[in-house]
Amino acid sequence: MKSVNKAGKIVAAAVSAVLSLTALAACGSGDAQDATATLPDPSYKVSESTPAWKADTRKDNKLTWYVNADWWNKSFGKDMITAQIKKDLNLDITFVTGDDTKLNTYFASGKLPDIITTFDSTSKVAQTANQWALPLEELAKKYDPYFSKVAKKETLDWYRLKDGKSYGYPSYSNTTADYKSGMIHPTSAFIVRKDVLKAIGTQDFTTPEGFVKGMQAIKEKFPNLTPFGFNDFTDNNSSLESTVQDMLGVPITTKSNAFYDRDLDADYISWLDAFRQVHAAGNISDDSFADDADTFKEKVSSGQYGAIMMQNFVSTGTQLQTFASKSPDSAYEAVDGIQSTEGRKPTLSQSGLSGWSINYITKQTKNPSKAIQVFEYLLSDYGQMLTNFGVEGKTYTKNSDGTVSWTEQANQIRLNETEKWQKEYRMGEFVLFGHDRYKALNKASYVDAVWQMQDWGQQYLTPQFKIENIAPDTGSAEARSLSAIQTNWSTTMVSMIRAGSKSDFDGILKQYKQFQKDNNIDQVNSIRSEKIKANVKKLAE
Repeated sequence: MKSVNKAGKIVAAAVSAVLSLTALAACGSGDAQDATATLPDPSYKVSESTPAWKADTRKDNKLTWYVNADWWNKSFGKDMITAQIKKDLNLDITFVTGDDTKLNTYFASGKLPDIITTFDSTSKVAQTANQWALPLEELAKKYDPYFSKVAKKETLDWYRLKDGKSYGYPSYSNTTADYKSGMIHPTSAFIVRKDVLKAIGTQDFTTPEGFVKGMQAIKEKFPNLTPFGFNDFTDNNSSLESTVQDMLGVPITTKSNAFYDRDLDADYISWLDAFRQVHAAGNISDDSFADDADTFKEKVSSGQYGAIMMQNFVSTGTQLQTFASKSPDSAYEAVDGIQSTEGRKPTLSQSGLSGWSINYITKQTKNPSKAIQVFEYLLSDYGQMLTNFGVEGKTYTKNSDGTVSWTEQANQIRLNETEKWQKEYRMGEFVLFGHDRYKALNKASYVDAVWQMQDWGQQYLTPQFKIENIAPDTGSAEARSLSAIQTNWSTTMVSMIRAGSKSDFDGILKQYKQFQKDNNIDQVNSIRSEKIKANVKKLAE
């Protein structure tokens, strides 16, 4: 669903570091096996072939679910989706939201809600989950064995702590099988306006030299456009960094599975110099380096860029569709561009095994059987179809090829009554256990403007599991060094692109390499390499 934001995760992890081990330990101690064994026996017949919620006839069940995000919609039971969840599970959920400060308060008090959802798998909360959460597979064995049929083994294995148990389960965790299935799509592409492509004739955007010439051709034919645009630099992670590196197929590790510094890859550096030449010719606006996300999206919606290196066209889908609807002959489309000078194919990424939100059942849950039923229900095909498409026959129908379509009534509401679609239906919003492979069942889950972009990049989708969560541990000297290096790189990259000459470009790069050395890059990379090897071992199990 979402690409990992490198700098953002570091900041989130740093905030989460205020959660002390002492506070966590106060929420539960002792062996997790014992904690599960002492829980009450289920009041219904447990079966490996039937979801437990179908056998559990208890009424008036209640759970409190904390989501560590203020933006989460706390309403439950009032819209079509959550009303059906409430009915099926005989359950009322009270959602509580907050930020890291509120989460810290929970742990400091020693009083936890039934379910907790966080958004950082590297935080101290996640790494010490065995102290305050219940092991999911043991909980499922006792109350809902059907969980093993809907939970992905590769995802559970990825989240195992040193005790061999998995305590959290994420949303949008893409497995190896998901990447091979064709059911998830890449979200990045080099896109150009159709009318621009028609007007400038044949251009080769795949080489640095051709790219520079192509941008100049756009400027000559469309003087009122900015020839080349790119995502904003919010959180020091614009589309000129990892997105371009993926487009170039820059390796994620060395052949021996050691850390590979993609920022210093020779192929990538040659493309940064091409961007420097484009800027020097006046074909990159200096405003692009200062624009925030909203400003960038506004420019996309009005078609102000001739070409864009787009990091996430799904999250910018509304703006792409707005422009396409107003000017169909000028709509953006993906084309071959910004490719490797060394013959490497693009390796476009999507979210990996770590996923996005991570959900836990706490040791203090008052209804452990119903809590694990919630996990199983939302992970199941039934739950996923409900949260993505609603009720079969009412809002969607199944097609003979396995895909689904909106009913005519639902589609009219979706297209013409946005507020009603959001508030009364809540389609595709209840995403704490979401997964993109279900969206692929209905092409209309995405705006028309991105369909061609998805198709263009499908062949290049490549997992990057090996380099997930490899940053030094929060609070360590190496973590502080890495934060300084990454912040410095963001400003360095901008300075290189804006450099007045190739000599200045080289000098700025040389200064960055020295900054790396001065900030213990060897120690940082040693830790990264160790974590990569641990990931490789985990993936092989």
